[in-house]
Amino acid sequence: MAHDLVIRGGEVVDGTGAASFVGDVAVDGDVIAEVGETTGPGRREIDAEGHLVTPGFVDLHTHFDAQAGWDPLLTPVSWHGVTTALFGNCGVTFAPCKPADREFLAGMMETVEDIPKNAILTGLPWDWESYGEYLDSIEKLNPAINITGLVGHCASRFFVMGERAITDDATEDEIRQIAALVGQSVKDGAVGFSTNRLPGHTLPDGRSIPGTFAKEEELVAISKAVGRHGGLLQSVLNYGKLDEEMDILAKQCRAAGTRLLFSAPYFPGTNGSDGAGEGTGYDQAIAAMRDEGLDVSGLTLPRSGGFVSGLCTDALFPTPAWGEIRKLGFAERLAAIQDADTRAKLVAEAQEVPEIEQRARGVFWLGNADRPHYTRDAEESLYHQAKAAGVHPVALWLDKMLETNGETLFHVRFFNTDLHALESFLTLDWMLPGIGDAGAHVSQIMDSGWTSFLLAHWVRDRGLFSKEEAVRRMTSASARVLGFTDRGTLQPGAKADVNVIDLARVAERQPQMVHDFPGGAPRLIQKAVGYKATVCNGVPILQDDEHTGERAGRVLRNPAAG
Repeated sequence: MAHDLVIRGGEVVDGTGAASFVGDVAVDGDVIAEVGETTGPGRREIDAEGHLVTPGFVDLHTHFDAQAGWDPLLTPVSWHGVTTALFGNCGVTFAPCKPADREFLAGMMETVEDIPKNAILTGLPWDWESYGEYLDSIEKLNPAINITGLVGHCASRFFVMGERAITDDATEDEIRQIAALVGQSVKDGAVGFSTNRLPGHTLPDGRSIPGTFAKEEELVAISKAVGRHGGLLQSVLNYGKLDEEMDILAKQCRAAGTRLLFSAPYFPGTNGSDGAGEGTGYDQAIAAMRDEGLDVSGLTLPRSGGFVSGLCTDALFPTPAWGEIRKLGFAERLAAIQDADTRAKLVAEAQEVPEIEQRARGVFWLGNADRPHYTRDAEESLYHQAKAAGVHPVALWLDKMLETNGETLFHVRFFNTDLHALESFLTLDWMLPGIGDAGAHVSQIMDSGWTSFLLAHWVRDRGLFSKEEAVRRMTSASARVLGFTDRGTLQPGAKADVNVIDLARVAERQPQMVHDFPGGAPRLIQKAVGYKATVCNGVPILQDDEHTGERAGRVLRNPAAG
């Protein structure tokens, strides 16, 4: 009997961490039927000789809550081998939502995640109130990959408390209502709950988003409700109070009795007697939690994360003349900087702001090759390159723009800036790769190709990870955090989410600015090379780095909710 699909003769890296082997993967319907040697033919076959065959990747930190409404292909991550994406991170979601609160939630998402408010309000059907109804609505949009969601603290708190949710402590009765609402959302399909304690995430009026300063008793009550339905807890911390925040995480995880995931940018540990940093700022708290048997995982980007600076973006320089440039479209910006007097004024104003020169220490040219250069040494910064050339960093930035007709880009490192420290940080056994933020910060940041970077840089180029371990972390280990046991491995009976990858070629491409959001709003995208095929639920959705047009994804609901 013929199988629906046979991926023939590849190097199978099955997602468990076990040693790879050469073999076939046969698929019937949306399920893996055989792994190893398949003698029967396939109605459709993919020749995987010389390629890795892996499970589809799991992206644990996206913000596709809005983009799913107008981009069913869920780019960029679907170019990078991702077959399951978690949205609803950082406490900001569109459900639960009363009809009168839509404008508030859309405005909050715009300021926190740089998703245009107009695109949100016009690009989604807004035909829900409860979280379960929201998932029903998203399911009708027929996504290309699997998506699964967290219910956010902001929306839940505002649903119960209204405007008081922004500034006031919740009363005992309100805490009960918020916890019950979150618990029902998890019962209705959310895979968990997200909260955000970073004061810099603000509303359009500058106030911190609801839940930022929620008291411990509120978080514990919510965690208990989430745990009753087997849900995940996801947190973004106030990293200025890291010890205090880690203590609250432990109390949440203890109350839920389930899994906890938190965003973990690298922070060095405290100084030893010799003045050298010891480990990371998380080590002591994580060790204590794990000794207690708490199920806690951190998530970090496997390279520096930050802004994209170029003539097409708004990551420019903070002076009045640059403010005028920012008001122009790309063609007008390019024409403006071609004028020598304008360039002189832009540089002169920048010279009057010392912080610009110092910040240039964290700005790095992405290069002119197809593959962007994310790993330059500190001495290759815009600051150091300008010093070597005897010019101001802004002058060198402008020269690069003129040389490339405004097409070249720089990377402004914001977190995980110490690439040497990152090597040991990434390999910690409680750490998973992620925080690509796909769907958010759409005109400012492009970190969504992190899966391709991990394979290209840390596996192929540097050998930090074996291919088996890197794939395990991106597949079964991440699926486990979500509570899914039927995805993330290549084993008979598992769902047929599969990648066929040319490890010798796989890489990110240079970021590009496009205008394909509702109303022509801009966003950055990033394609990939090296993906011979990506299969989602048994259907090839990507072949030779391009989408096939198939949309085989599903909305995955909390498997523990029954």
